[in-house]
Amino acid sequence: MTSARPSSRRSTDQAWLITGPLALFAVVCSVALALVSDPSPGNPVLTFALLVVMVAAVSQVLHFVIGRQGLTFTINEIPLVLAFFWLPPLTVVVLSVAAVLVVQFSRRTSPTKLWFNVAKAGASMSLAGLVLVALPPLDGVGPRTWLTLFGAVILNTLASLAAVGGVISLMHGWQAGREVIRTAGPPLLTSGINVVIGLVVLITIETNWWALVLIVVLAFAVVLVYRSYAQFFRQHRTLGDMYELTRAMTTSGQDGTLVDVLLARIRKLMQAEYATLWLPAQGRHSEVMLTARVDAPGLLDVPPTPVVVREEARRERRTLAWGARLDGDDQLGAALRGTGVKDVIAVPLRSGQAVIGTLEVVNRLSDAGHFTPDDIPVFETVAAHAAIALENSRLVDRLRHDAYHDGLTKLPNRRRIADALGEAVRIRAPGEVVAVLLFDVDGLRQVNESLGHVAGDKVLAEVAERLRASAPSSALVGRLGGDEFLLTLRVESAEAALELAARLREQIRDEMVFEPLTLDVDTAVGVAVHPDHGSDAATLLQRVELAATAAKSTPGSIQLFSPALESRSLRRLGIAGDLRQALDEGGVEVYYQPKVTLRDRRLVGVECLARWEHPAHGAVTPEDFVAVAEHTGQLGRLTELVLREGLRRSRDWTHAEQPLSVAVNLSARTLTDRHFPDQVRELLDEYGVPPQRVTFEIRETGVLDGTDRPIPTLRRLRDLGVRLSVDDFGTGSFSLAYLRRLPVHEVKVDRSFVQGMATDPGDLAIVNAVVTLSQQFGLAVVAEGVESELTLELLQDIGCDIGQGFLFSRPLPYERLEAWFGAQAEVESVPGPDVRRLRVVP
Repeated sequence: MTSARPSSRRSTDQAWLITGPLALFAVVCSVALALVSDPSPGNPVLTFALLVVMVAAVSQVLHFVIGRQGLTFTINEIPLVLAFFWLPPLTVVVLSVAAVLVVQFSRRTSPTKLWFNVAKAGASMSLAGLVLVALPPLDGVGPRTWLTLFGAVILNTLASLAAVGGVISLMHGWQAGREVIRTAGPPLLTSGINVVIGLVVLITIETNWWALVLIVVLAFAVVLVYRSYAQFFRQHRTLGDMYELTRAMTTSGQDGTLVDVLLARIRKLMQAEYATLWLPAQGRHSEVMLTARVDAPGLLDVPPTPVVVREEARRERRTLAWGARLDGDDQLGAALRGTGVKDVIAVPLRSGQAVIGTLEVVNRLSDAGHFTPDDIPVFETVAAHAAIALENSRLVDRLRHDAYHDGLTKLPNRRRIADALGEAVRIRAPGEVVAVLLFDVDGLRQVNESLGHVAGDKVLAEVAERLRASAPSSALVGRLGGDEFLLTLRVESAEAALELAARLREQIRDEMVFEPLTLDVDTAVGVAVHPDHGSDAATLLQRVELAATAAKSTPGSIQLFSPALESRSLRRLGIAGDLRQALDEGGVEVYYQPKVTLRDRRLVGVECLARWEHPAHGAVTPEDFVAVAEHTGQLGRLTELVLREGLRRSRDWTHAEQPLSVAVNLSARTLTDRHFPDQVRELLDEYGVPPQRVTFEIRETGVLDGTDRPIPTLRRLRDLGVRLSVDDFGTGSFSLAYLRRLPVHEVKVDRSFVQGMATDPGDLAIVNAVVTLSQQFGLAVVAEGVESELTLELLQDIGCDIGQGFLFSRPLPYERLEAWFGAQAEVESVPGPDVRRLRVVP
C-alpha cells in the first residue's frame, strides 16, 4: 500500500526530513542483511519473473481519497510472499525497490514523492528481511512457514504505514497523521488477506508446478473482474455524488449558500485539490471569483490558474483540459508551466446561447491520480447542472429584488419602505423622531400629454436621482407608485423634517432639460413624524398621504400632518353605513342642471346629479358618497336610482310636449359590468323613453384606464341607441386622436379650461383645439363651467355647441327646475325684437 498527496514547495522541503532518515535506515538494514544472509542473488529467471509480477502487482491499484490523502491499495503482498520463500532477503529488497522505481517513473511522480516511496520501500523491506533472517529457516510450506511469512509481510505493511503517517504528520500536523492511523484498519486487513492468498498460491505451486498455469489464468480473470468492479464502483460513486450535488444545489439555492455548497461538492466529486467558479460582472451582479481548496475552510478569492484559462474557455465556448493524461494545446500548457498545476479542466457555464462564466477543477488528489478523458463528460454534466442552479439563484435574487424595488427608478417600493419604516419605528432612540416625507410630482400629466409617457418616465427617473443624490446618507428613498416618492430617516424634530423637505423640494425644482424643451418640475410635500402622528408604519404612510393630498391643493406647498386632515377620511368611513339606508329610504335625491345651446340659448336637456343630505353630517359631496358606494358595493344601486329618476322625468316632459334629453354619469367600474347594457335596455322599455334622449357621461380617466376593458360595454350601449359623452375632457392623459377608436358622440370640455379661457390664452387655445378637432370627428362639444358673459361670447366665437354652468342655472331639485322652466317660458313669450337672456336661478 502507498499513500500520497500533492505537495507544495514548503511541504517538499519538510518531506526530506522523513525521506533522509528512511533512506539511511534502509542502507543500514540492507548492509546488515547482506552480512548475515546468503549473498547469492538466486535463480535469475525466477528473479526476473518475480520482478515482472511485482511491477504488475504494484501498478494495479484501487485508489481512495481520504481528506487530502490518497490511499492506494495494491496486491503486492502476494508476490512478496513468493519472493521471501524462493529468493534471498537482500534480493527481495532490491526487487521491491526496483518495482517501485519502475512504477513511480511511469506515473511521472515528482522527485520528492519518488524518493520517499523508494526509501520507504527499502526501509520496510530490509526490516522485514532482517526479521525473516532472525527467525528459524523456512522448511517446507507448513504452518511454521505460514506464520514466519505472515509476520514478515505484515511488518513490511506496518513499517510503510508508520512512514506515511510520519511524513503526513510532519507536513500537515498531528491531526492529519492521526487520520492516517485511524484509517489503517482496511489496509492492514487487505494486506492480511493478500498474504493468505499468497500462501495459498505458494502451497499450490509447491505441490504441483503445473498449477502455475491455472493460477495465471485465475489471476488474469481476477484482474478483469477487478477492473470491471473498479469501473462500476467509480460510476456508482459518481452517480451518487451527482445526485447529492443536485439535491444540495436545490436546497442551498433557497438560503443563499449555493456557491459554498457547489464548490465544496464539486471538488469532492472530482477528487480535485481546487474547484474554482468565475462569473464575470453582469448587470447589477458584480464579478464572482471563488475557489474551494481541500483542507481549507471557507472559500478563497485567489484561483490557482492564470486568467488565460478562464478567458480562453469563455471566448472559445468549449471545454479546455490539460494534464498528463489529457490532450491540451501547447499555449495552455505554456501558460500553466511553473504554476504548480499538474492538470486542469475548465468548462464554460452556459445559459441558453450565452456563456455566463466558467467552472474549473485543478489537480487530481495524489500524484498517482490524474484527470482522464472520462472525467470530462462527468464534469461537463456537473457544470450544466451548476449553470442552471446559478441562473435560478440569480433569478430568485432578481425576483426578490424586483418584489421590493420599483422597476423604473430602481428605488425601494412601498413594501420595502413599509418594512424599513416599521423597523425604524421599533428602534427609535430617545430625543429623535422618525420622519416620513412624501413628494408628489406636479404636472406629470401635462408632460405625458405633451411629450408622451417616455418623457414622463424620464422626469420620474430624474426626480428619483435628485432625491437620492440630495438626501442624507442615512435616509431611505423609495417610490410609492405613480408620481409619489417617499423618504424616511431619523431627525431631531418635526421642524427639522420640514426644513429638509423644503431643501429637497428646491433641489427637485431645478430645471430639467429634455430636448428641445426645458421643464420646471415642482412637487407637493406631505410630512408626518413618529411618534406624534402614528405609532406604526401603516398609520404613518396613511397620514403622510393625507398631508401630501392637502399640499396638492396649494401647488408646491409643504404640509405637516394634522388631525384635521383626517376628518374627511373619517367622515367617509362614518357615512359608509348610512348610505345603504339612504338609498332604501329615499335619502338620496336627484338634482338637474340644464344644458343650453350657446347660439340661441335653447334648453336641450338636463344632467342628472345625485345629492345626499346626511342627517348628522349635512350635505355630503358627490365625490365622497360615490367613492363610498364603490367601496361598499352600492354603486349599482346608486346608478340605477339616478337613471330611473332621469327616465321618469324625461317621460313626463315628453307627455307635457317638452321633450328633453337626460344625461347620467357613469363610473369607470360600471363600464366593466357586462350586465349593465341589458339593465339599460330594460329600463328604456319600462319607461318608454327613446334611447337617443339618454346620454351617458363617462369621465376621461374612466374611458382611458390603460386597457380596452370599457370598449365592449361602450359599444353595446351605442348599439342600444343611447348617446355617449366623454366628461371632464382634458384632465387626464387622453388624446383627441384616441376618440376615433371610441364609440362616443360628445365631448365635455372640463370646467377648469372653460373658466380660465377668458384670462389665460393657453386655456383658450386648448378649448379652441378641442372644439375644432371634435367637430372634424363629427362630435358635439359641451362646455362645462360657463359662468360669465365673456366666456359665453368666446365659446360662441369658436363654434362651441352647448353650454352648461352657473350662468344658466345651478343644479336644481325637480320642483325648482319646474319653476325655472316657467321662468324660461315667460321670458321667451315677451314680445319685441330683443328677447331677454336667461338669468341665473340661485
